[in-house]
Amino acid sequence: MRRIKFLILTLFVFACCGVYAQQNGKTLVHIEHADHQVYDESFGKDVERLIGNVVLRQDSTFFYSDSAHFNEKTRYFDGFGHVHIKVNDTTDIFSDKCKYAGDKKFAELFDNVILKDDSTVLKTNYMTYDRNKHLATYPRHGTITRNDKNLVSDKGYYRDDIQVAYFRKNVVVTTPKSQMFTDTLVYKIQEEKMYFYGPTTIYYEDNILVGNFGWYDTQNEVAYLDKRATLSNDGYSISSDSMFYDGKIEFAKAMSNVFIHDTINKAIIEGNYGEMWKKLGKSFVTDSVRALYFAEKDTLFLHSDTLFFFMDTVNEKPERVLAYYNVRFYRNDIQGKCDSLNYYVADSTAKMRINPMIWAENSQLSGDSINIVIANRAIDSALLYPNGFIIQKDTIEGFNQIKGKIMTAYFKNNELDHVYDDGNAETVYWLREEDGSIIGINVSQSVAMDIKIKDNQIVRIKYFKKTTETLYPIEKLKPGVEILKGFEWKEHLRPVDKNDIYRKEVKAVEDTGKGRRKGRRK
Repeated sequence: MRRIKFLILTLFVFACCGVYAQQNGKTLVHIEHADHQVYDESFGKDVERLIGNVVLRQDSTFFYSDSAHFNEKTRYFDGFGHVHIKVNDTTDIFSDKCKYAGDKKFAELFDNVILKDDSTVLKTNYMTYDRNKHLATYPRHGTITRNDKNLVSDKGYYRDDIQVAYFRKNVVVTTPKSQMFTDTLVYKIQEEKMYFYGPTTIYYEDNILVGNFGWYDTQNEVAYLDKRATLSNDGYSISSDSMFYDGKIEFAKAMSNVFIHDTINKAIIEGNYGEMWKKLGKSFVTDSVRALYFAEKDTLFLHSDTLFFFMDTVNEKPERVLAYYNVRFYRNDIQGKCDSLNYYVADSTAKMRINPMIWAENSQLSGDSINIVIANRAIDSALLYPNGFIIQKDTIEGFNQIKGKIMTAYFKNNELDHVYDDGNAETVYWLREEDGSIIGINVSQSVAMDIKIKDNQIVRIKYFKKTTETLYPIEKLKPGVEILKGFEWKEHLRPVDKNDIYRKEVKAVEDTGKGRRKGRRK
């Protein structure tokens, strides 16, 4: 009877100890199998040598090795040869050697370490694994591969319970279409999404993406870059505060402080929002747009509400630039305005529509439409139609004027050289002596005229067919004869410098020629 009581008491004590151990997270390590078990005090007190097909278990985790030194009291063992830890149904760890502390559920693994979790494989030469935290750590270079992706870093962490990997220092991510270099990366494996926290460069086919914060969806080939991002290739670069990029459709969206450098066309475009569809050959920039086109001697500054660019996707060459709404441009020798401007690269022509106007030196050119031919990044000629009108401010007072249905103005060194006026051609110009004194005003009408201009003054007119010409001496000048019908001198609309291109007119005030009035500026 006393023996039975002692046995019950012993079992109760062991049961209590087991419950206490379970409650404190400390469970026993069990020997499931070993070909040989040897006690040898030379290996340490309470240490048992297990040899051949060793299998140990703690909770639901199994430990396999060729041999092991096991201390049952401390729950500690060393495993040697073909070490395999079966953490759960999906996670397995392999190595040549391991040290395991059963009281802490913490393993150290050495040489040829491999962690497999579904299709994720981590390889390194030294790794620790914390079963309580489900955390694998490698402090000295490791590689993670998943399907067609390969990630390398100096340091790394892997949580097998939530399938998230953390990478630090010299991180390199390689996929079939891209390669990423960064310093800090978090890889959410189930989402196939990588988050980077520091300077990062992504090489994607022909493009290079650079950012300081963001994410990259490797499955959908989509990236978001923040804290100043750049997309570049051989022909151009786009920078902005943040950027979205879809590699499958080759679409980029740039947001805030957009800066585009077009090395092919020697241009810079600025704005606050832009989109680019490379496969479609189309892109645009809007919100405070400014374009800078560089020439050898000067730079053209252009502004519009929105600026579109169209590319020849076959030959990868620019085709057309479209600026619309509130278009204004400035260069030292020429300025202009209209509501829409269409520039064709192939024939170097620009079409200005809706109240177009050009100023060059003392000349103002206008018409219902203006077509410009560009040569060597300078205006070669301008077609004004219908209702073409050229006004030149006289050196002292008054205005020289040329009017007609269709007018072609030819430029030389960006100065008006001569004008061919076809259809109801009319002129008014002031005649002066060599000393500048006024002779009178010449008024003429003809079917067509060819007008030579020098030093911004009319010096010769060649008439064609039905011509009338009248010279009015200054003392016999009739009121209004010095102004052609439709005359509008709009100097107040003229951009005065590169920053004035942003100005919008609240109210345009027309000039009668008797005294100029300026429109209000915004």
